[in-house]
Formats: sequence, C-alpha cells, structure tokens
Amino acid sequence: MSKPAPTDRPATFREVLSGGEFRSVFVASAMSWFGDNVARAAVTALVLHQTGSVAASALTFAISYLPWVGIGPVLTAFTERHSYRKVMIVCDLVRALLMAAVALPGLPVPAMMGLLFATALLNPPFDAARSALIPQILAGDRYVVGIAMQNAASQTATIVGYVAGATLASYDARSTLIFNAVTFAFSAAVIALGVRPRRPVLLPTGQSGIFRQTAEGFAIVFGSPVLRAIAIISFLTVSFLVAQEGLAAGWATHLTGEESQRGLYQGLIMMSTPAGFVIGGLILTRFTGPATRIRLIKPFAVLVPLFMVCALFDPSIYGVVVMAAATGFVVAGLLPVINGLFVQALPRAFRARAFGVVQSGVQLTQGLAIAVTGAFAERFPIHVVIGVWSLVGLVSATFALRVWPTKAAMDSAITETQRVNRETEAQLAEAAAEAEAKVETGPAAPAGGSEPAGDEARTATVPRQSVPRAGQPEHPDDPTPAGLGTPTGRQS
Repeated sequence: MSKPAPTDRPATFREVLSGGEFRSVFVASAMSWFGDNVARAAVTALVLHQTGSVAASALTFAISYLPWVGIGPVLTAFTERHSYRKVMIVCDLVRALLMAAVALPGLPVPAMMGLLFATALLNPPFDAARSALIPQILAGDRYVVGIAMQNAASQTATIVGYVAGATLASYDARSTLIFNAVTFAFSAAVIALGVRPRRPVLLPTGQSGIFRQTAEGFAIVFGSPVLRAIAIISFLTVSFLVAQEGLAAGWATHLTGEESQRGLYQGLIMMSTPAGFVIGGLILTRFTGPATRIRLIKPFAVLVPLFMVCALFDPSIYGVVVMAAATGFVVAGLLPVINGLFVQALPRAFRARAFGVVQSGVQLTQGLAIAVTGAFAERFPIHVVIGVWSLVGLVSATFALRVWPTKAAMDSAITETQRVNRETEAQLAEAAAEAEAKVETGPAAPAGGSEPAGDEARTATVPRQSVPRAGQPEHPDDPTPAGLGTPTGRQS
C-alpha cells in the first residue's frame, strides 16, 4: 500500500496536543461538558421528584437549549467586542455561582428553573468565544483534528455524564450541582492560566449597534455561496441524525414488550450514535489525510440519512444499534471537515457571530425534527416514521449537494478571506499602537472642545467578501498553507 503524499499527511493527536493553549481549552471544555451532563441528568430527576411532573422535568432538560433560539445570535455578537479569553472566563465564573445557587436546599422549582435559564444564557457567548478562539490556536489540519477531538470528548462526556448523573441523582442530586459549579470554576482557572490574552477582533470605538452586528452575522453566512452551502449541509445532517435519539423511548417500546428491557434498549439506541461518533472521529481524522476527507464530504452527507432508511425493514435492536453507530461514524468524518472549511472561508471578525447563527440553526432544526417525527409517531409505527424521515433526508441531501461549491470556488473563497483577515489584523495592530502611544504621551485637547474624529474613532472594518481559495495560513509564523488538501501538522 502506498503511503499518503507528504502534502496530504494528517495531523497527529500529539501535534495537536503539543500546544499548551489548546490543551488548556480541551481539558477545561471536557470537564465542563462532563459536569454539565451530570447535572442535567440529575436536575431533571430532582425536579421530577419534587413535582411529580414529567412535563416539568422535560422543561428543565430543554431549558439549556432555549437561549440558542432567537436570542443566541444576539448574545454571541457581544463576544466579538471583548477578548475571547475574557468572555470564557467571565461566563465560567458566573455559571459557577449560578449553579451553586441552584444547589441551595429548599429552593422552589420555579426559582431553580430561572437560575438554570440564566446559566443557559451564558452558553452562547462562551461557546462562540471558544469556537472563534480555537482557529487562533490551531492552524491547517491541526484545527480539523482538534475539532474532532473536541467533538469526541463532548460525546464521551455526554454518555458518561448522563449515566453518572442518573446514578448519583438517586443518592444526592444536589451534590451533582455543586460538582458542576466546581467544573465551571476549574474551567475558568485553566483558561486563565493556560490561554494568553489577545486583542478583541472589534475595537470599542465606532462599533455598530448590537442588532446590526447580529444581522451582519446572518448576512455573512447566508450571503456567501460557500458558507451558505456548508450551513445547509450542517442543518440537514443534524436534523436527520437526531430523530432516532428523540424517539428512542418509543422505539424501545416498539422493539420489546418486556418493560424490564425498555430502559436498556432506550439507552442502547441513545448511546449508539455518540459511540459511533467517538470511534469515527478518532479513526477518520487520524488515518485519512485532509484531501481525502474533503473528497468524502459528499458521500458522507448522503450516507448519514441512508443508513437510517433501513429502519423501514423494522430491524431488531441489534440492527438499530449498528445503523445508529454507523451514522455517528460518518457524521464524525463530515462535521469537523466542513467546520474546518467554514472557518477558513469566514473572516475572523465574524467568527463568533457566524457561530451563533449556525448553532441557532442547528438547535432549531433539531427541535423541529424531533417535533415533526414525534407528531407522526403518534399515528404511524416508529420504524416507518424513522425510515421515511431518513428517506426525505436522503433526497434533501442529494439536492443540496448539487450546489456544493467546486474546489476552485472554495479555494477562491478561502484566499479572499485570508486577504480580508490580513487587512483586519493590520487595522487592529495600527489602532492598538495608536492607543498605546496616546497612553504614553497623553491625549491632545481637541480644538474648540470638538469630538474626536478620524483615527480616534476608528474601528476595524471588514470589507464584505464575495468568498474565499487556498493560500497563506492564518498564523503569520506558520509557513503551511491552510487551504484545501494542503500540508498539515506543523506547529504554529
């Protein structure tokens, strides 16, 4: 077997973890995800125990997703006005305090839900800041591999966290909330010690209103043919991936008439996709090169719904587990890769806002998918609903891929973005130097008490792009091009 071309060598896990900043973000995120999932499972059990209401328990679980619908993009727009590191630290510390308050004995359920919602409001700015920070830490294929590692850690934390939370809830649910607060504080400390400060991508002076900035996030995502195509594939992938998890309890009931086995079957169905995702992320990112992964985007986008079309044949629990795990496997080879392309084709000054737009779309399409399939499952057999829903996904993905950008279009978009990023960085550096000089020399009084003008009111402005081609890396000291199918695994 021939070895991969040197220019298509995948980055290794060791190379990705060799940077102290990414290690800090990775460890902090993994601990925070684990604590969050432990608490999510435990608090739903706690609310169910206090109220006896399944609806109240389900609402408690859903609260963490609510801020992403509508207000999420607005919250992420604030992120770009501050250092990403600072946003993450502040969000973690406030969430630690709020989760400690939720753990107070005798707290009424409405107050508990209010505090949980306040905690959830900090998720969009934190996640957006982390999403925008990682491309500043990792370049080229190391970014794709790093995202795959983050996703694998997130899925593992979901599996282990839910099991641990459900188990601990029967003993002391409030202790899990304290544990979650500790993980937030731990995350803040690790980021403060392990991530160096950086300038905000937008300067305080001359900024437009927050709603205008939010609208600019939507415009940059859906106004660019490349970014729009990536966002659509992301939305389709998650909407046709989540149905089997959302209907897992009903599918388990369909598969077995023994009540004692329903919980086991439901757990197997819900854990199969994350397990496949973890395995796929580790294998595909480690043993396939960047150019190969990009060539696999189209077939993987089709395979995601195709595997679950087999539900029409009413498979046994073993068949369902294999189908769900296979789906998770190919999703792990799809999402990190298109995420990497998205970042390369997106001007850095819009990263947090664009992340908010896409993540809100992901949450909305997931919720709609579960709502629609759940409604049909009330009238038709679940395996038929899953199979037909996946068939719709197969047709949708096929049509969406017809407008997938060519390599030339993708390369052009990336090159244009790199040009815009260089201009933005130069503006930021110049403005920072001017501000530092004024601090050292003292500001000159404006004549006639007039308002400062010109350079004093300057902010980094990002030209609207048509959209980007492979070229220079984002990091000036990294000689490796960050385009499609380019050399990877270098230190930045």
